[in-house]
Amino acid sequence: MTVGKRAWGAVCGLAALGAVAMIPAVNAEETPNDLMNATVWTQTSVEFKASSMAAFKLAEVMLDRALENKDWTAALEQGDNYQGKPPAVILDVDETVLDNTEYEAWLIKAGKSYSSKTWGPFVDDAISDPIPGSLEFINYAKSKGVEIFYVSNRKKPGEAGTRKNLKALGYPINEAMDTVLLRGENDWGSEKGTRRAHVAQNYRVVLLLGDNLGDFLDAKSASIKERDEIFEKYKANWNTKWITIANPMYGSWEGAAIQYNWRASSAEKRKMKMDAMRYWEPKE
Repeated sequence: MTVGKRAWGAVCGLAALGAVAMIPAVNAEETPNDLMNATVWTQTSVEFKASSMAAFKLAEVMLDRALENKDWTAALEQGDNYQGKPPAVILDVDETVLDNTEYEAWLIKAGKSYSSKTWGPFVDDAISDPIPGSLEFINYAKSKGVEIFYVSNRKKPGEAGTRKNLKALGYPINEAMDTVLLRGENDWGSEKGTRRAHVAQNYRVVLLLGDNLGDFLDAKSASIKERDEIFEKYKANWNTKWITIANPMYGSWEGAAIQYNWRASSAEKRKMKMDAMRYWEPKE
């Protein structure tokens, strides 16, 4: 059975057959799930908390450097004559600011795959926790007079839940203008370059923070090889202007490994992931 497909039961008419026939439900605890280790690590490990806090502490150091250097910009979409513009930082939301591991854990337990039909209600529940170090960094940036923009691929209908969640955790949101920029607003698609350009019209974007390649530049459908080439091309930006938060649960890295064939079966996806890896060959 394909992992994530709901188990079903068939009930025969008692009057006609005098019995009930049931197909047993899938036991999620015994069904292999590629999401398990990544979610357990992200949700429970001290190592994730420490690495996340280190990334945001590095962001504070780099923010100070950026504020001292008017020529510093992190956005490839910045354009010309930006040196006199007020500074801003752009952060992704999911797995950069908000921790959604409870949703990922539910997917594992329920034997399901991501779906907007279940993701939307989770967003509306507004129960995500803060990613370690994110609130401290954002408050630090605000204390330096830096504007905060949240650029997320959460869809427009989820804006109320997103804002509610951020506010409940103490994340600052500028109520005088829209600083929570979601997919579907103003005809914005899933690639974030147009939203980075939108911010860059009026601000010098000094830092980008995210957990996915698309949080830093548009690279839709890039292969593993092409992603490596992008990494090398912009090597000077990583961990200086571009700060990454570890996310082994999901992202475009997985898409590249399965050639963006999201409709493939779990077995097919697993085979593509196996084929994408390099292997040690023991000597005879």
